[in-house]
Amino acid sequence: MSAVRVALAEDDYNYRSSLESLLTLDESFTLVASHDAARPLIERAETAQRWGAPPDWDVVLMDIELPGMDGIEAVARLKALRPEVRVVMLTAFEDPDRILRSICAGADGYLLKKSSVEEVLDEVRAVLAGGSPLTPAVARAVMAHVRETGPAPGAPASPSAREGRADVDLSERELEVLRGLVAGLGYAGVADSLHLSIDTVRTYVRRVYQKLHVHSAAEAAAKAVRHKLV
Repeated sequence: MSAVRVALAEDDYNYRSSLESLLTLDESFTLVASHDAARPLIERAETAQRWGAPPDWDVVLMDIELPGMDGIEAVARLKALRPEVRVVMLTAFEDPDRILRSICAGADGYLLKKSSVEEVLDEVRAVLAGGSPLTPAVARAVMAHVRETGPAPGAPASPSAREGRADVDLSERELEVLRGLVAGLGYAGVADSLHLSIDTVRTYVRRVYQKLHVHSAAEAAAKAVRHKLV
């Protein structure tokens, strides 16, 4: 299996250096770009798209607090250019509004910087497997915020969010899987709670994505709460 190509956008020098070191030492990852701002990644993605080239990376680790273009605007632009690229937001703040705005912009997950760098890489693997790296505590905070306030004001719309209202004709089993995603469970957690195999959970998740017109577990969870599906 080829190594996962990772790009970093992080302006904290010490934290970025820690991630760079771990990515360099772990043979399952290849660090292909590292910047202290988001704009170089956006420009590189725009150039590749103009030339019809494939994306240069599989996953982007994106800080929210970046100079110039912040991470929330950057993930919306990057997802519009390369929807297949996974983006995990990194921040020091457990702020439900920022988390929700990131998800609405198209982020595939959200991690706090207090997580160890090893935990960050484990969550990158989870994203690539279709999981949603939202810890249960963060997931609860986001969903409570959505229920209280509705969609986050000023959140850039992701490509899937602009497709219109979701088809909400979900089966009871699909709803059970969706509830697991809302609770912040990974695929393994959903499988354990419903006594299903992980492959079966993946099948149900694909159906949920299709019916909700979303591309990530995090976006599915946010949309489910906004439309009162759970």
